[in-house]
Amino acid sequence: MKFYIVFIFILLLSCTENEDIVRFSIENKGVETPIELDINGIGLTGAAGDMTLFRNAGETMNPIPFQLDTIGAKRILFMSGNQKDGEYILKRKKNSNAEQSVQAIKEKADLTLSLGNKNVLSYRYGMTYPPKGVDSIYGKSGYIHPVITPLGDTLSRIQPPDHFHHYGIWGPWTHTQIKGQQVDFWNLGDRKGTVLFKKFNSMLSGPVFGSFNAVQEHIDFITEKEAQVALNENLNVTVWDLNREDRYMFDYISSFNSPLDEGILFEAYRYGGGVGMRFTERWKADNCSVLTSEGNDRLTADGTNAKWCIVKGESSDGKGTNGILFMSHTENRMHPEPMRIWPIDGNGGRGDMFFEFCPIRHEEWKIEPGKDYQLKYRMVVFEGDLTAEEAEAYWQSFVNKPQINIVNN
Repeated sequence: MKFYIVFIFILLLSCTENEDIVRFSIENKGVETPIELDINGIGLTGAAGDMTLFRNAGETMNPIPFQLDTIGAKRILFMSGNQKDGEYILKRKKNSNAEQSVQAIKEKADLTLSLGNKNVLSYRYGMTYPPKGVDSIYGKSGYIHPVITPLGDTLSRIQPPDHFHHYGIWGPWTHTQIKGQQVDFWNLGDRKGTVLFKKFNSMLSGPVFGSFNAVQEHIDFITEKEAQVALNENLNVTVWDLNREDRYMFDYISSFNSPLDEGILFEAYRYGGGVGMRFTERWKADNCSVLTSEGNDRLTADGTNAKWCIVKGESSDGKGTNGILFMSHTENRMHPEPMRIWPIDGNGGRGDMFFEFCPIRHEEWKIEPGKDYQLKYRMVVFEGDLTAEEAEAYWQSFVNKPQINIVNN
């Protein structure tokens, strides 16, 4: 995963207790933003517990959580506030603010990420089979469910009776070609393919974010005499603590390649790949809405392209709203990215909610053998409302590095 990076070339000759290591300011977009400060060039040694990061608020020095990442370059990762700018000071001082706010815990075939002791999303690595009487071919692992709002509403859904192959948040490719044969990893009932969890590469808890990296295999059932892996995928999911009670944020990054000698062709189709989500059965035509970065709504958004999309609906108590802001990165194929959004009169007139960023909606995509590909998405789960102006600011902070300046003492 790539974070916002600032290269600071400062020679640190000596550090004493409570001495400033570096002062810097951030020109922010006015929303909470993950910040990465590269401290490799300042000669810093020691553990994260030997440092404290402060936000300078006039006469008040407020310590803020951070995580020290020493893989590759040494980096401090922290979350900015929602102010448009701010000054920060990293001091040589005992860090007493190292509580693990975001935790990743494996239990009963689920890896769950929690925020402040509240579960926010789970990744299912064990098999889930359909209800009794339904073909077991619909069994699956390797998907995200449930996705839970800060106040406890579940927004995702799995195995709805109209689409037993729908699994929360997931991204199988649909119409693909391998050696001239069509292989479908999405529609499990066709018995042509599936996507399953294989192993975890990593899982991490911390005061700023928690994450996991899972290996998923896209398995072709029909091209050869025996099932074969057609795509290897690394799925990296990171939950960020926004330091607020009504929102949290998570990144969903899919990196994949094909081990097949001929590679694989993703045919142009209205479903497949990217990131898709089947929403709660509570949301129907009369109580949920869509707004895209281009101003389209539920009636007009399907098949259009967007940088971001807000999907919002009635809360479970009927007294408010909640939802998810979906963001596509500029490095993604076909960005601004095409979307599949179910019509408001679909599903027998119920108007159930389904959303997907679908990079092959309008054009096929040839995956060359041995070549690496990546798709990056970010989601903000919110209570209440999230405005178009906020959505644009979150998207800008996702795709553009914030301006960071060293402040002279």
